[in-house]
Amino acid sequence: MSSKPRLYLDHAATTPMVAAARAAMAEGMQRWANPSSPHSEGRAARAALEHARQRIAASLGWDGEVIFTSGASEAIAIALRGKHQVTVSAAEHDAVLSAAKEAHILPVDAGGLVDPAVITGKGLFAVQSVNNETGVIQPLAAIAAAVRASGGLFFADCSQSAGKLPLPDADMIAVSAHKLGGPPGIGALLTRNLGWLSPSGGQEQGYRRGTENLPAILAFAAALEQGFDWIERASELRAMLDLAITEADGVVVARDSERLPTIASYHMPGVSASSQLIGFDMEGAAVSAGSACSSGTLKMSHVLSAMGWKVKEASEVIRVSFGPDTSAADITHFAEIWRRIASRAAAA
Repeated sequence: MSSKPRLYLDHAATTPMVAAARAAMAEGMQRWANPSSPHSEGRAARAALEHARQRIAASLGWDGEVIFTSGASEAIAIALRGKHQVTVSAAEHDAVLSAAKEAHILPVDAGGLVDPAVITGKGLFAVQSVNNETGVIQPLAAIAAAVRASGGLFFADCSQSAGKLPLPDADMIAVSAHKLGGPPGIGALLTRNLGWLSPSGGQEQGYRRGTENLPAILAFAAALEQGFDWIERASELRAMLDLAITEADGVVVARDSERLPTIASYHMPGVSASSQLIGFDMEGAAVSAGSACSSGTLKMSHVLSAMGWKVKEASEVIRVSFGPDTSAADITHFAEIWRRIASRAAAA
C-alpha cells in the first residue's frame, strides 16, 4: 500500500465543496426561518433565496426561470413528468432513462455521439451535454436546431458541464451543485416556459413540494461564482493521462470524440473493473466504474453497450475524473499505479 496521500480522482461523482460555498452554507444556517413564512424573518430568508436565484441565473448566463430541486435527478423527473412523447439518447444518465421508461431511443455511434440528422417528430427530446461516464460532449447546437426544426422541445442534462461549458440553447436544463463545488442535495431545473411543466403544488411556484434548502442554495450560488479557470489546465492533465494509459497498453474510451477535460474512461484489457477498483483503492487512489449512481452494482454500462462495446471489454473500463486541485504529480502517480496493477494482472 502506498505511503503517499490518497489520490481522489472521482470528481464526476462528487467534487469537494469550495471554501466560498462552505462559508455561504454556514451563513445560510444562521437564517433559520422558512422562506415561505410571512413574518419578517421569513421575508428576509425569502429575499436571500431570490437573490441567490438571480446570482445562479447570472453565473450560468440563463435568462429563463430557475426552479430549485434536491438535485439533477429531481430536476429531470420534473422536466419529464407528464410528457407522453419522449425521445432520449441511448447514453443518457440512468435518472433520465428511469424517468422516461417508455421513451423512444436515439442511437449513438462508436464515439458516443448522437447524429442530429436522425432527430424527427415532435415531443420532448432529451440529450445530455456531457456524458457522465466517458466525458463525451454532444453536438448540442446542431441537436437543438434539429429539435426546433421538428417542432419539439429540447431538454439537456447539464449536470457535468454546468459552469464548465456554456449552457446549450435548450428549452429546459438540469444542473447539480455537487458536481461543481457546491453541496450535495441541491440542484435546479432551468426552463424558458413554466407552462411546459406539470404543477405539483407546494413551493417553487407550485412545481416542487418541500421547504427550500436556503443554506445549500446560497452555497450553490457561491460555488458558481468562483468560476472554473482551471479547466484549461485539466485539459493538459487529461492529455497527459491519455498518453500514459496508451503507452501502458490501455485504451482511451471515445478518444477521437470531443470530451470534457475533467472526465475520461480507460480500458485495462484483461482486468475487471471490480479488481481495478480494489487495486486502486488499496494503493490510495479513488476512481469509479461508470456512473457513481450505479457503480455499486458494477452492472454492464448501458453507455458502453450503446457505443458497441462487448460485455467483457466494457466490464474492464474505469472512469477517472479531475477537480480544481488535481496536479501533474497526481497524474504521474496514478499512471504508476495503473502500470503496477496491469503488470500484476499480466504476471498472474
